[in-house]
Parts: sequence; structure tokens; C-alpha cells
Amino acid sequence: MSVPVSESSARRRAPALDIAVVGGGMVGAATALVLARAGFSTALLEAHAPTPWSTDAEVDLRVVGLAPSSVVLLGELGVWPSIRAARVGPYTHMHVWDAESGAAIDFDAASEGRDRLGYIVENNLVQWMLWQQLQAAGGSSNPSGRSTGTALGGVRCLCPAVVTGFEAREDRIQLQLADGGLLSASLLVAADGASSPLRQLAGIGTQGRDYAQRAVVAHLSTELPHQHTAWQRFLHRGPLALLPLADGRSSLVWSLPEAEAQRVLALDEQAFAGEVGVASDFRLGRITAVSARAGFPLRLKLADRYQAERMVLLGDAAHAVHPLAGQGVNLGLRDVVELRDTLLAARMAGRDIGASHVLRRYARRRRSADTLDALGFDALARVYALQSPALVAARGLGMHLLDKFAPLKRRLSDHAAGR
Repeated sequence: MSVPVSESSARRRAPALDIAVVGGGMVGAATALVLARAGFSTALLEAHAPTPWSTDAEVDLRVVGLAPSSVVLLGELGVWPSIRAARVGPYTHMHVWDAESGAAIDFDAASEGRDRLGYIVENNLVQWMLWQQLQAAGGSSNPSGRSTGTALGGVRCLCPAVVTGFEAREDRIQLQLADGGLLSASLLVAADGASSPLRQLAGIGTQGRDYAQRAVVAHLSTELPHQHTAWQRFLHRGPLALLPLADGRSSLVWSLPEAEAQRVLALDEQAFAGEVGVASDFRLGRITAVSARAGFPLRLKLADRYQAERMVLLGDAAHAVHPLAGQGVNLGLRDVVELRDTLLAARMAGRDIGASHVLRRYARRRRSADTLDALGFDALARVYALQSPALVAARGLGMHLLDKFAPLKRRLSDHAAGR
């Protein structure tokens, strides 16, 4: 479906690009860089520039667990060395246990022949380093096309820029910008977040559910060191994770029903620390200090399709998943790699990169993979919310058998790593 641009505006044409990426978060910024490195002329459009990151600033409350596949991609883009030198929390071990049955599963990097299972990194650090690389690659420009820098592969950063409409034509898609400007490209990539105005403009619906939960996040100082371990405990109200930060603290991500989340957010520091300690089974001893806290609503959302005429969705615009497996951003970055490979194959074959049959390959592959992951995370959340004795016993037996069956456990670990 296309959204019409006014007839008078349609007569004005900006120079055509290969690709216009809308949304400058982690996934959108990575998309623009990846496609530019692949030789496509690319523009990145974003309404708000990211907040500058600084080592003097408090650690961002929102963190991501970067899988090895994501680290490889960021390395290819030239940003991983800067991110790693700034502030990252590597983890070599993961311990997952069930509060009701007591069963546990352990994943260890050394036993799998790896140095790390992954890294805990602040969201705004990743985004800021990607933007620094974008500026080095292409500078910025305004919607009239006047660029302040020479782009590597054609990256132009248009910020602030808001897309208010678009029209797909035979050979291009034309974007109407809020300031009255126009931009045309062979392909539009919507990376504009879970609420995705572009997805709505294209008439693409979503499926999923509201978990009626909120992720309570904070950074904790603890009596015992985190041991470079990601700790996750399944409780009937929702999973709790303690993730290792670079400064020795742990990042708390605790999924709770809405009313419970609001209650614990309102507690004073001592009471909050006490509740987190009990919920985490005091695996890291007493909680000795708590940072500022925040809560974020949890929803499962999957786009009905990842493709419209001369347009694709990726990242949160295509899928928003439960945070219990920490895979949201990693899934988005896998979308990026699949899109790049699809477009490169089309170009090598002399095909139109915005043609429906080309985009269908990307959409089919990624929607299938993302749906399996999203529904798998959702099933885990449902299973661990059940409290009947028989189900708890079966759950515990299943965890015990999985921990002992190395091939299946390795397969799960490889999947999480993006292998």
C-alpha cells in the first residue's frame, strides 16, 4: 500500500537514492552504515539526534546483551573497538534457574570454545558510536540535499527529519517530509521503532499481546561480585535478570505485573534492595546500593508482513519481543545482515533492489525466523508463569535434562549467538 503525496508536491523531485532508512536507533543506524559499506547510496532520516555519550555520565539504565553475531557486525562497521574501549560488561557464564523447582541450566563460554558468551552494553553507547561513524562516513545534510560532508558509499544523515507520507511508483518511492521537502529512493527501510509510524502509514497490522507487565530496571551494587555471569531466575510473577556491568555493578531487569511494578518502583531504596535480594535468592549477596529506577511496558508485537511496495520493515518496527532472552536488538541486527545480503544478490543479478520479488525473499526469511524466536520467548514466559505442582515438576525435569544433554544445550547457545 502507498500513502499519496499531494499532486503539486509529486511534480517536485529530489535526486534519487538507492535506499532511504527512516529511524536512527541502533538498528537503523547500523542499517545505513551496512548498506553504505555495500556500495548503496543511502540516506538516514531521524527526528532527534542521539544524546551524546560520555564516560562521565551515569551508566544508561537501558542495556543490551550483544550476541557474538552482533559483535561481528559492529566490528565490520568499525565501531566495536570504540564501544569495547569505552564501557562494556563481558560475560563468560550464564546461570538460569527456576524459583519453584530449583532446577538450573548453566552455559559456559570456555566449555563451548569461546572467550565470551556476549557483552552487556548501554543502548545509548552503541547508538552514539554508530552515529559517530555515520558522521565520519558522510556528514549531515538537510532535506534540500545540501550535504556538509562527502559520504562513504553515499550516506547522508538528515536530522531532524520526519516522514509524513510516501508514494510508491514504478521505479522509486517518494517521501514527503514534514518541512515540505521531498526525497526519493529505490527502497524505503522502516526502522522507526515498535510504534512505527511508517508501518501504520503502509497499512501493515500487527499481532501479539500486551503482557500487562513492566520491566523494572536499575543498576545495583552487591555484596558479592557478579563473576562476569548473567544470572536469570524464573519466578511466577516474571523473570528477573542480573547482568554484569563494566563498573562491577549489575543491571537489574525484573518483569513484573503492572501493579507490582508500580509498587516496587515506589519503594524507598532500602526496601527495594531487600525485595530484589529475596527475588534473586541473594545470589550476589545483599544489595548495597541502588541507582535511579525506571519501568518500561512489555508487549509482544509482530508485523503481519515485513514488506510493502518498495518498502521493508526491520528491527522493532517488525518485531518487539519479551526481554527475558535479551534478544531484541540481536534479532534486529540479524534483519540488517539479511537485508544487505538480499540486496547485494539482487544487484549482482542486475535486478531492481526495490522490486517486490526481491524484497519478498528478505521478508519471508526474516519473518519466519523472528516469529519462531518471538513465540518461543512468549511460550517460556507463559510456561514459567504456571504454578500447578505437576507443571512445576515437569518444568524442573525438563531443565535438568536439558542441562545434561550437551548437544541440545550447545544448539540453543549457538542459536542465541547467531550461529
